[in-house]
Formats: sequence, C-alpha cells, structure tokens
Amino acid sequence: SLVQGSKLEVPLWLAKGLHDSKRRIISVELPKIYKEAWRTVFSADANVVDLHKMGPYYYGFGSQLLNFDNPENPDIAQTILQTFISRFRRIMDSSQNAYNEDTSALVARLDELERALFRAGQKGLNDFQCWEKGQASQITASSLVQNYGKRKFTDMDG
Repeated sequence: SLVQGSKLEVPLWLAKGLHDSKRRIISVELPKIYKEAWRTVFSADANVVDLHKMGPYYYGFGSQLLNFDNPENPDIAQTILQTFISRFRRIMDSSQNAYNEDTSALVARLDELERALFRAGQKGLNDFQCWEKGQASQITASSLVQNYGKRKFTDMDG
C-alpha cells in the first residue's frame, strides 16, 4: 500500500492504465525535457539538442504524454511539432548530401524516428544513384501500390 502523495517512477503503459480523469488515482509529472525550460531551448534552436541522449523516443513518448490531463499539453504538442519541423530539413539534407561520408556524429544525436527518416533518405539516394548508373536491374512497384491494388480487388468482391 502507498501513502497518498507518494512519488513513483512507473512505465508509461502502467501510468496509462492507472490514469482515470474521473477518479484521479494518479497524476503525471512531466519529464524535464518536456517542461517549460526545455521548451524554450527547443524554440531557440532545436538543432543543438541531442535528442537521443535526452530520450531516444522524444516524439513518440511526448505524444503519449498528451493523453494525460495536463494544462501544458497544448504547449508540449506545439513544441514537439515545431521541433520536428525545424530538424526535418537538416536530417533530410544530411541524408542526401553525406554520401560516402561518416554520419555517425549526426545520427548519434537523433531520436529513433529521425534515425529512420535519415536511413530512408540515404536508401532513396542510394537507389537513385544505382538507377542512374544503370545498376538497377528492374523497376518494381512499391509495396504501398501493391497493397492498394489488392485492397481494391478485395473491396470489389464484397
């Protein structure tokens, strides 16, 4: 049994399970990276922050925090969005212009979502350069297009 007002660190899934806006079983304290002081840093220049060090799932975790009743939610949501927007261009530019270069210092500072975007950008560049050199053996349809066609036929059957 816990004394009322006790502070515990619990996993997000447990906090979500215990959270009930009617009964007020728990209240959630924001991690420091989502608090006002850090939001000010992000608004000044989000590109200087090592997101991976601060929390490798900054965007995903931050969006999950919005499920809890917090008066700062609109500011948190705005900061997450603006951070993504301001960092996106640099990530994609780097993924397209750092061909055959060591990008480990840049990638080490990225959130997991940003790392996935960086890898996708590099793969696209690599695939394009292979195609340009005539090394692409065959152009294939995207999996999205293939799945779309399957879905269309399935819908027609019903």
